[in-house]
Amino acid sequence: QVQLVESGGDLVQAGGSLRLSCAASGRIFGENTMGWYRQAPGNQREMVASITSGGTTSYADSVKGRFTISRDNAKNTVTLQMNSLKPEDTSVYYCNARVTLSDRTILTFWGQGIQVTVSS
Repeated sequence: QVQLVESGGDLVQAGGSLRLSCAASGRIFGENTMGWYRQAPGNQREMVASITSGGTTSYADSVKGRFTISRDNAKNTVTLQMNSLKPEDTSVYYCNARVTLSDRTILTFWGQGIQVTVSS
């Protein structure tokens, strides 16, 4: 079983920066993707950024050029550096891990979520 714990959420002014971190307890092995999702009240959860175990990244169009995702495989951590924050980035951010087993079964794990608030 994998547990994901997020940290770094805060209240920040528009134009500011925040760094979210996610630490995974339990071994994340083999083919896997870690990422960040967010969900604002009344909205569906959306993918913000993801990174594969091989280092391939993907970003939502709304955050390209402002957010950077990185990971440390040895420490089982994933980080989201958020710059030039906008009020519309306000949301609960969730860490996600998706592990593909050798039989192609996919296991998905979620963190509890952490609040990011950007004031105008």
